[in-house]
Amino acid sequence: MMISKGKHLGALLILVSILGCEQQNRYSLKRLDSVLLDESRLKVEVLASGLEVPWDLEMDDTGFLWVAEQKGKVSRVNPETGAQQNLLQLSDVWQERTSGLLGMAVHKDFKKFPYVYLNYTARSDSGIISRLVRYTYESDSLVQPFPLLEIEGGTSHNGSRLAFGPDGKLYWATGDVHDFTYAQDARILNGKILRMNEDGSIPEDNPDPESYVWALGFRNMQGLAFSSKGFLYTSEHGDAIEDEVNLIQKGGNYGWPHIEGKHDLENERDFAENNNTLEPLRSWTPVIAPSGITYYGSSAIPEWRNSLLLTTLKGKSLRILFLNGTGDEITGEEILFENHYGRLRDVVSGAHGEIYLSTSNLDWNPQPGFPLDGDDKVLKISPANEVSSTPLIPVNAQQALAQNGKDLYLSYCASCHKEDGAGVRDVFPSLKASGLINGDPAKLIDVVLKGSGRSESGQQMPSFAFLSDSEVAEILNYIRDEWASSPTSISHDLIKQSR
Repeated sequence: MMISKGKHLGALLILVSILGCEQQNRYSLKRLDSVLLDESRLKVEVLASGLEVPWDLEMDDTGFLWVAEQKGKVSRVNPETGAQQNLLQLSDVWQERTSGLLGMAVHKDFKKFPYVYLNYTARSDSGIISRLVRYTYESDSLVQPFPLLEIEGGTSHNGSRLAFGPDGKLYWATGDVHDFTYAQDARILNGKILRMNEDGSIPEDNPDPESYVWALGFRNMQGLAFSSKGFLYTSEHGDAIEDEVNLIQKGGNYGWPHIEGKHDLENERDFAENNNTLEPLRSWTPVIAPSGITYYGSSAIPEWRNSLLLTTLKGKSLRILFLNGTGDEITGEEILFENHYGRLRDVVSGAHGEIYLSTSNLDWNPQPGFPLDGDDKVLKISPANEVSSTPLIPVNAQQALAQNGKDLYLSYCASCHKEDGAGVRDVFPSLKASGLINGDPAKLIDVVLKGSGRSESGQQMPSFAFLSDSEVAEILNYIRDEWASSPTSISHDLIKQSR
């Protein structure tokens, strides 16, 4: 039987159409939510799922998204299809709590210099180290590891983020590894922002041409980003108070551990005057545990143009921090996704103004109601033509402190001891059936006001003496009502007498 050319062509077109639809369906991303702004409509899609704490997200100049997972896996994802290539599994990474693979940077001219820089913790004869290594991308793999620098590491407070500046230099934000003497000691590279050439050498125009130190006085930075104007911003965890976003200046001192947040206490003002320290652009009390940060300069989402996008862990939200025209002041703040996707670890913007977020619900500090199905994920936010009937809408940040005992407990205590008082095994003690909670109120008050020494797990409870007498009493009465066997009321006067 003969088939005419017309019928053959028609059948071919039908086949191509079917294959095209199958290909489109194969690569269509799962849509989770809609976001409604003043004018823009956005969609939230799942780009990648089944990940294990995707700590760092980076874009290269070829249009690919790079993902670094905490246990040492590095992959490259097509931002349109979600297709993922696994490129490296570090063999020497050491991961416990907040250690592991913590920083990644892709060379700004990746087409010409296919370098990927990784920072991770490892074990050595001397203990825990934080290692910076340059890899070369070749044949869908990361090869030729070239060690650049090693500093002291720890189970927590390692930092770390990496970013290339417009000057072509590599910047590395390091943590103080829980040592209160390191951040102010210029001879030690912890608690600093380090600046180096792409081969790991020290630039001649550093504040000290024989030192990597670019700025000092930091506790535990979790975000590092440059703006289109070349300004460098960081996000940093405070202790019990004063999480921060800072604008970094060459040779700047940012005060830790002598200053937290603004210079609003007498001893802080004295230290600032004698050491020429710089205040943060923004600080938060109660803390929100800020993590990754990026500058958003695209017109794709005009409402967010010229802002800092900040992910939070304790706050479980995306914060939009609006900048003034010069970039040296935060003029407003909005909150999106609060408690919706869980802990958010990092954020980066793509070549077309789309935004990528990574969740962190499989990390060491699980939250009630999480992880969600498919966690951890990379989410893609991009403009849409329409929104659902129930879109998510950003809200203005509320700065008022909570007043009742439960809300104060959730603000200051639940991130460690959890909403149900169960704590985190071998890290943060449970409040249930606790001898301290059931015992002499004076001892409990003393711990809250003065803090505690470092435990076997390496944790150290900070002092909450900055709270008012009534706030401390509200928190302790709530804790004892919830978890003490026969609680008695703690008065404001008893707190005052114990100070």
